[in-house]
Parts: sequence; C-alpha cells; structure tokens
Amino acid sequence: MATAALDTKPISTRKERIAWYLYDFGNSAYAAVVLLAVYSAYFQGTIVGGAEGSRLWGLAVGIAMLVVAVTSPILGAIADYSGSKKKFLAFYTLMTCVFTAGLFFAAPGQVAIGMGFFILAEIGYRSAQVFYNGLLPEIASPAEIGRISGNGWAIGNLGGITSLLIVLPLIILQQNGTIPLEGTLVVRMTLVITAVFFLISAIPIFLWLPERAKGKPLPAGENYLSIAFKQLAHTIRTARRFKEFLKFMLAFLIYNDGVIMALDFAAIIGAVLFGLDQQGLIIFIIIVHIANVFGAYIFGMWMDKMGGKRALTISILMMIAAIVWLYLNQTQNGFFMIGVLAGVGMAGLQSVSRSMVAVFSPPGQSAEFYGFFAVAGRTSSFIGPTIYGIVAYRAAIWFEAQGKTVALAEQAGQRMAILSIGIFFIVGLALLASVNEKRAYEAAKRAQD
Repeated sequence: MATAALDTKPISTRKERIAWYLYDFGNSAYAAVVLLAVYSAYFQGTIVGGAEGSRLWGLAVGIAMLVVAVTSPILGAIADYSGSKKKFLAFYTLMTCVFTAGLFFAAPGQVAIGMGFFILAEIGYRSAQVFYNGLLPEIASPAEIGRISGNGWAIGNLGGITSLLIVLPLIILQQNGTIPLEGTLVVRMTLVITAVFFLISAIPIFLWLPERAKGKPLPAGENYLSIAFKQLAHTIRTARRFKEFLKFMLAFLIYNDGVIMALDFAAIIGAVLFGLDQQGLIIFIIIVHIANVFGAYIFGMWMDKMGGKRALTISILMMIAAIVWLYLNQTQNGFFMIGVLAGVGMAGLQSVSRSMVAVFSPPGQSAEFYGFFAVAGRTSSFIGPTIYGIVAYRAAIWFEAQGKTVALAEQAGQRMAILSIGIFFIVGLALLASVNEKRAYEAAKRAQD
C-alpha cells in the first residue's frame, strides 16, 4: 500500500514543522556524541577498560531500556488522555540535558557515576522520543508522513554532524598538545557542550508547535493513572483488531535489536578492532551521519511511493550486507565504507519504522501506540546490547584461555558478538514478511469510524 493514495492536505504550518525538525536536530547530538562517537568508547576503554567495559556498557544500556519499556505505554496513555505530550517531552528533555552535562564528572575509574548518570540520561532521551514521535500525526497527513519523518531524520543527522564538528577541533587540539589540558578533560567537556546544544535546539518545539490534541475531563473517582491502566487494558482486549500492527511490532522488536546493538557498539568496534582513536571515531560517525541524511531522504520518498514494508525490506537487507562485510573486514578503510552502507540502511530502517506506526495508529491514540512502539524498541534494546556485551566478554575470556593475548582475545570476542547482530536482522526480516500493510491501515481506519 503506497501512502500517496491518501489525503494530501497539509495539517500544519512550515514554522511548526521546522520546530519539530529542530528537536530532532538537537537530540541527534546526544546520539552522536554520547552513544556513538565519544562517550561509549570513553566509558568502555577509559572509565572501565577492556572486555569488562563492553559488558558494563551493554548492561547500562539494557537497564535504561528496560525502565523505558515499563513506563512508556502507561505515560503514553496518560499523555493521550490529558493532551500533555509536550509536558512529558519537556520533562524528559530536561532530564536528558542535566544528566548528559553531569557526565562531565565521570572521570577514569568513576564507574558508578559513569553508569548511573548515563542510565538516567538515556532514560530521558528514549522516553522523550515517545512523545516527540507522538506529535508526528499532528503535523503530517497520512500521505506526508513518510516524507516528513524522513526530513526529520535527515535534519536530525545534520544536527549530529554539526555537534561532532563542534567537538572534533577541541579533541584534535588537545591530542596535538595545543590545548594544554589534562587528558580526559576535553572529552568530558564535549558532554557539557552536547547538553547545551540539545537544550537550545529543543526550545522551538515548545514555543512554536501547539499540541492539537485536547485533554479529556477526568470522570468522578478516577485519576490519570487509573485511566491509563483502563485504556491500556481496553487496547489489549481489542488488540485482535490490530493484528497486523502487533505482527509489525514483533518484527520491529527483533530487527531493532540489530540497530541498537550496531549503534551502541559502533565506536567500541572501531576502537577495538580497527584501532581508531577519538579523532578517527568522530570522523567515522560524521561519515555515517552524512550517509544517514541521504538514506532518510531516499527512504522517505520510497515509503510514500512503494509502501513501508518494501522500503523496510530493502533497508534490512542493506544492514545484513553491512554486518557480513564488518565480520570479514580487516582494514580501517573498509570500516569507513561499511559505515556508509550501514548509515544509508539504518536511516531508512528507523525513519520508515517510525512512519509506519503513525499510519497504523487509530486517530487519538498516537501516543499510546508510540508507547507500545517504544515497548518493543526498548525491550529489544534491553535484550540486544546485553547479549552483545555478554558474548563479547565471554568469548574474550574463552579466547584468552586458549592462549591468545588479552588484546587479540578482546578483538576475537568483538567479532563473535558482531555475528549476533546479523541474527537479529535475519529473524526480523522473516517476521516482517508476514505483515500485511494494507490490512493494518484498514484496521486503523475502521477504529476511527
């Protein structure tokens, strides 16, 4: 089903869409610096060190995702009923910025601060996405969703690139001795810069974008929490009306594992397997983000023309090819080329998945459905990084016991863990094949009638 056949009437102003895009511009700075280029490798290699760093990084990501998986469907239902998506978005955005800046105090050996503040920042970042995504149906008609979501993803990646270009000169100058500061101070300063960048970019969405959904009055004897549980119970009871959506959620739960694993361990893989330093990792992530911009734009158009399922299938196949290439690759140049392929495929996979939830959601239940979308994504994100960290750690211990040096054992462990990413993509692709996109849209329309 191509969404181009749907109503094309714009439902928001250009200024409102810019505000929505700018939020993506800002929160991508968090993803680029904290999750990808700087903090993940710093935590694994400097705060902790060695294979244990990979294990604890996976555990920290998993804990944050589990918290979001439990809370997001309840809070999503409350936001829908009370018309308060922007209030929740503001709270979690501020939470992310505060604890990202707090990572400045995560010096070498400060594992508790490094894990604790990161977990809180990650909870804020992932939770905020539920309510940010929930605003998408309020600014885009069904026919525009693929394009607008793709535009948001592309502009978001430009934000990631911009933030990395801001922090890269500081790191280069420190490494060259031009900035005579203690070794980790500049790295920790980049986290404060990232928090400020995110906060400034987020301001327009709260000033320019009105929340169109209106809150409903509470019945006598009820509160928002009791209403949320009743709404969730009602949604679960009527889930048979949304079988295709649930099948899509199951597929997303699996293939999204591969996405999160690749994202959260990209810098660690680059450092351990290919010897990239902080400067090299930032350049690698910039390349990935540039590829993301093109991928989001291309897949946004493809979704509107050919439908979400076909576009998703292409993107997953690209990711499987990237994982096979990564496992076999032995060179830094090859790693950079893999980043281009993965960047294009990953942008399509994530932006199209977000758009499909909006298309499959009944009107008035967007935040709730994005809550379930977050449950699938965050639950899988709890499983995937934890599995990757354990596999990398256990395999490294085994290879060391077989006589390999510590460094070679850690590298061999990373390669074994890379294979686990591919398994999630393959299973997710098989499950996606069973989803009937046309029936999913028709079920959402019937719920409106």
